[in-house]
Amino acid sequence: MNEFKQARADYEATPIPEELDGRVREGIRQGKANCRRRQWRQSAIGAAACLAVLVGALNLSPAVAAAAEGVPVLGGLFRVLTVRDFHKAEDGIHYDVSVPGIEAESDLVQRVNDVVREKVDAHLARARQDWDDYKEAFFATGGTQEEWGDRTMDVIVDYEVKSRTDSRVSFVVTLGEGWVSSMEERYCYNLDLAEDRDITLADLLGGNWVERCNEAVRAGIDASVDEEGFTFFFPPEEGGFTTVDETTAFYIREDGVPVLVFPEYSIAAGAAGSPEFAVE
Repeated sequence: MNEFKQARADYEATPIPEELDGRVREGIRQGKANCRRRQWRQSAIGAAACLAVLVGALNLSPAVAAAAEGVPVLGGLFRVLTVRDFHKAEDGIHYDVSVPGIEAESDLVQRVNDVVREKVDAHLARARQDWDDYKEAFFATGGTQEEWGDRTMDVIVDYEVKSRTDSRVSFVVTLGEGWVSSMEERYCYNLDLAEDRDITLADLLGGNWVERCNEAVRAGIDASVDEEGFTFFFPPEEGGFTTVDETTAFYIREDGVPVLVFPEYSIAAGAAGSPEFAVE
């Protein structure tokens, strides 16, 4: 039995607790904590320096959350669960981690759950290695224990369901680091559970989807230019936007409009964050 089937079994076997009021209050507290995580993400977007990404290994083994209480039912074909949830401080690193998983009888779902888990594990390992490398370099270049002081690092894993129907779901997983500088990576998943496949921009926009997306991006870039002609976006000849393709990330709003999402530093300076463009 996989963790999602186990979550369902636990959920269906759980009686309605007598202490319901206390759990409602705890849910409100957790909601406020989630809000603080998203506020950290928004503030980290404005960082101007790019964090060097290093690959390493970390053995973190937080318990998989039971996640059965308050599981959102998003239609008859699937559920979205928080399958891994922990918030702790360890060796100067503050972890704020909530990992999603989808419960459904589907090859697509199993693939997506595996991809999300692998990305999260790699992110946690990389963050641990980044911190260890920074600490080693600090002392190797003459830094003292006193100067090291109370330095800390924030490691964030979070997700947001952007839209859902009885058979479709669009959600975004965000991975972040914040310390000397900051970084943020966003991964978008748009799934049609009825047809067991990924939703594409062509599905949403038709055969001329490339032209429509390009027009939306160029219009957004043009609108960003201030009165003095300044914009954070790079010109095409200097690595700026040229065109979308099948790998361009996007999520689907509740009204069905796709929103294109570009990585930090890919088409604009870091101060622009992770640019988004709705294709109306």
